[in-house]
Amino acid sequence: MAYLRGTPAAEPVRVVVTGMGVVTSLGRGCGAQAGFRHAADGLRPLTAFDASRQRTQLAGQADLQPLPAGHGLSPRQVARLDRATQLLLGAGLEAYAQAGWAASTEPVPLCFGTSAAAMPLGERYYQEKTSTPRQQRGLAHLALNYQPASQVRLLADALRVTGPMQVIANACASGSNAIGHAFHLIRSGRAHRAIAGGYDGLSQLVFAGFDSLQALSTTRPRPFAADRDGLALGEGAAVLLLERRQDALARGATILGEIAGYGAATDLHHLTQPHPQGDAALCSMTAACAEAGWTPSQVDYINAHGTGTPLNDGSEGAAICRWAGEAVSAIRVSSTKGSIGHLLGGAGAVEAALCLLALRGGWVPPNVPVPNPDPVCHFQLIQKPLDAPLRRVLSNSFGFGGANATLALQHPDLAHS
Repeated sequence: MAYLRGTPAAEPVRVVVTGMGVVTSLGRGCGAQAGFRHAADGLRPLTAFDASRQRTQLAGQADLQPLPAGHGLSPRQVARLDRATQLLLGAGLEAYAQAGWAASTEPVPLCFGTSAAAMPLGERYYQEKTSTPRQQRGLAHLALNYQPASQVRLLADALRVTGPMQVIANACASGSNAIGHAFHLIRSGRAHRAIAGGYDGLSQLVFAGFDSLQALSTTRPRPFAADRDGLALGEGAAVLLLERRQDALARGATILGEIAGYGAATDLHHLTQPHPQGDAALCSMTAACAEAGWTPSQVDYINAHGTGTPLNDGSEGAAICRWAGEAVSAIRVSSTKGSIGHLLGGAGAVEAALCLLALRGGWVPPNVPVPNPDPVCHFQLIQKPLDAPLRRVLSNSFGFGGANATLALQHPDLAHS
């Protein structure tokens, strides 16, 4: 591949984040995500498509906005963008502007995770072919842009960068997997820079599918509540620009945080159900901390996967307790999915970005209040706004098929030491 540089680094390279962009139902831009600090409600009735036949119509739908000026796309490309790609481009352009990377012909790897990708384009293709089978005009771009590689290519065009593109579709762990993969490319010496993240837009097919599984809450999502009844779906994107620590320091860049470790594991327990004791979740957290050189007592906060489904939260809670051991009572934990819903392939990337915001700001994003926490919560389930210095945090992402991923992130000050 173009970004391979021959002999890997003799010593692991430290990897920092110098650019970050986020789009969720709480708004576009990192500044708009301040609502997480107070568990703001980003869930609202769906208008993106007709959900009247579903058991619920509540979702974390983002407001689509025009792309900022200065991007590298043509008017025709912009006119054909689907929801997910618009979210991805909004986050990517923000991240690239913040990082201040100089223009270069050097290839830059792009690593992105998604689950549904541009599913609405596939839905449109099906609807048009079934309603007018002989029609051909206007269908080619639907088939082309439906492919996840096309969305990442559009981001590369918008940023005016070139490089190998890798798309990871590993259910709800996809965004974390993509960031972890990009982290390892730089850490091993195979790349100097990388652009990584995750994205997903709401689609009718996915929404109906989760509803048919009875995984959607008919009330409100309540992660880690004893009476939780399901999740809410959302949409959004986050893009992180990663580079070698020594390069960031040499050019005087603002370091937003450091990726210190990454762990991934598969439990092979069930197609949709996690292992009851969270075996693979335990493995991913342990692996991330091992690579970072951390012990559980050094971790200040865990952003839990915390979907609000009956099986996930109990399994994850058990895994956290097993991982933390005697330190469990001091570990702060919360899930932010009660505010914006579950972003599927975009969840891990958005939650990693949120952790970086919390590290820099010195605050813990609260869980939505639950008066009756699950008995598995032997840790501190943070249920109201809390200002506290954070140095080291974990971000968990778990998905169907037993996919488990954990990112270890640390404060920018530690990146300077």
